[in-house]
Amino acid sequence: MKSYLLLLFLLSSFDLSASKVDTIAVYSNSMKKEIKCVIITPDTYKKSKSNFPVVYLLHGYSGNYAQWINHAPQLKQKADELQLIFVCPDGGYGSWYLDSPVDSTFKYETFMIKELVPYIDAHYKTTAQKKYRAISGLSMGGHGALYLSIKNKEVFGAAGSVCGGVDIRPFPDNWDLKKRLGDTACCRQNWEQHTVLNIADGLKNKELRLIIDCGLGDFFLEVNRALHQKLLRMNIDHDYIERPGKHDKAYWSNAIDYQLLFFKKGFEDK
Repeated sequence: MKSYLLLLFLLSSFDLSASKVDTIAVYSNSMKKEIKCVIITPDTYKKSKSNFPVVYLLHGYSGNYAQWINHAPQLKQKADELQLIFVCPDGGYGSWYLDSPVDSTFKYETFMIKELVPYIDAHYKTTAQKKYRAISGLSMGGHGALYLSIKNKEVFGAAGSVCGGVDIRPFPDNWDLKKRLGDTACCRQNWEQHTVLNIADGLKNKELRLIIDCGLGDFFLEVNRALHQKLLRMNIDHDYIERPGKHDKAYWSNAIDYQLLFFKKGFEDK
């Protein structure tokens, strides 16, 4: 009986010290609504007198704030292992993390940069410097992570993409893109100005630590290759990975582990 009680005590103690997963709501003044986010804090968070780096993880089209924790449940363990905070915001249904030039109700870039990041820094023990702030995402979220980080290099020190739609122009009839940017016949400039492959022109070497990953069976493979080749021509340092896999949760659940190690190394570099 004593052994059984001791085991229960040890298990309860372990649970108390494990990472914590919360769902919060952050009010967006720009869109006049609350936006849910999953927040994962590491085991030492409550007792620590130190601050923590933050990794923002963006979901894909038709996903939501819970997609990452559902598809990559190891994030709870990774928060403990790497001593990181993860923030997984809801990006709406097909927002592409843009401020839409044709629909004023979609201001997801404003939300992410002007509202969410300041909120997290104000309410959590974060190391509130760009060096200790990274962003990545899957599919639509991969586009969003690179788009937001390239346009807001003062906010993020590192960015990644997993199976990202890094050039939206070959897909004019897919994933609500017309609703966000207008038809290509009338609003072609919107498409040119809101695709990662084009805004990459604004990068200078070492402004962002970049890691890009895409499966050999992914329908976004060619646009990822095009971005990789462009970055090579521009002499922009980046990690680029291709390996067997498709556009599915098995691939991005595996890929995110490598990206987190990449981010962690950057956080620790002097």
